[in-house]
Amino acid sequence: MNTRELQQTKQRYNIVGNSDGLNHALDVALQVAPTDLSVLIIGESGVGKEIIPRVIHDNSPRRREKYFAINCGSIPEGTIDSELFGHEKGSFTGAIGESEGYFGIANKGTIFLDEVGELPIATQARLLRVLETGEYIRVGGQEIRKTDVRIVAATNVNMRKAISEGKFREDLFYRLNTIPIQMPPLRERGEDIILLFRLFAMQMAEKYRIPKITLTEEARQIMLQYKWPGNVRQLKNITEQMSVLSEKREIDAETLLHFIPRDQDSTQLATIPNSNGSPSYESEREILYKILYELRGNVSDLRRDLNNVRKQLEESRQLNGASGFQPAPIATPNLPTAPDKQPIQTPLQQVEDAVAEEISEPETLNLNDIGKQLVEKALERNHGNRKKAAQELGISDRTLYRRIKQYGLEKDSIE
Repeated sequence: MNTRELQQTKQRYNIVGNSDGLNHALDVALQVAPTDLSVLIIGESGVGKEIIPRVIHDNSPRRREKYFAINCGSIPEGTIDSELFGHEKGSFTGAIGESEGYFGIANKGTIFLDEVGELPIATQARLLRVLETGEYIRVGGQEIRKTDVRIVAATNVNMRKAISEGKFREDLFYRLNTIPIQMPPLRERGEDIILLFRLFAMQMAEKYRIPKITLTEEARQIMLQYKWPGNVRQLKNITEQMSVLSEKREIDAETLLHFIPRDQDSTQLATIPNSNGSPSYESEREILYKILYELRGNVSDLRRDLNNVRKQLEESRQLNGASGFQPAPIATPNLPTAPDKQPIQTPLQQVEDAVAEEISEPETLNLNDIGKQLVEKALERNHGNRKKAAQELGISDRTLYRRIKQYGLEKDSIE
């Protein structure tokens, strides 16, 4: 790897970063540029794949010829053959004249086919012929034409999967994949994330004449550990949003989390370490305490409801046993009988058994200490205000009052 040439390339194309994956991709691009070999760039959406074909073309013998970047996914299936290979006059509705197509116009130059995995199967067959022989036929024509074009393709789909599903030709894949270049996702580029953030923040400050935003250490750690599913494009968008919308010029963790999506499936945040490098569990412990506290309240409410049901059942039994009392019939569907002629247990009997079983079990959730600590902290943070403390804990004022009396915390609270 020629370090000097690599740095010059980065300066020329305003490429920011020094991760091994990025450096390797640029190094391969510079090595393959003097040849006419086909190149397939593989990487997720938003990683900057469009830089590589430009580097290849500008450092190749074709650099004085034309360069076209074509997004295959944005051209309708019905017109893509005409766009790429041209058409004859009257070959389809609206073809009022003939067209050379990109492969005719770019002769001796370079064509970059972005999202090549979106090409229709019929178009893939035409492209394969161009790669193998340099020959193609216009839409609606019969004359075989020749072109000398360097093809660089890019995709963000799993090509092996597309081949197995019959969506992409295997022979075309091998022709395009003569030289593969893997562009790393942003989450694997480490400190490049911070360098790119600084670049985008500086660009926004200069463009709109506003103070440049910076990151606190905690916000910096969040940036480094976020998954960045949208890669560089997403980082740029978030930096621009914070530059315009944030009142603070020093972005802390709380502010940053307002701009970063919290999708648990694709954008989950890792544990945030504190300034000395060890994980910070304080907020996580408080969250766990709150969950356990709410769970205890739910169990207590459930136990109380079950006790009420038990009392009602006992009263019903006493009334059933009283002289002259005839209970009102309960409408139930005809229940099938088991093979031994015993009727299947009714829902009422199941409720009675469940209540009896639940009441007989000893209480296993002993969370008094945790509940007391959580109530104390809530009262302390809200300066003894019961209403605000109850809102923070997610319980009613009445429930909090009962807990305060239970834990003997009357002196720490105010109405």
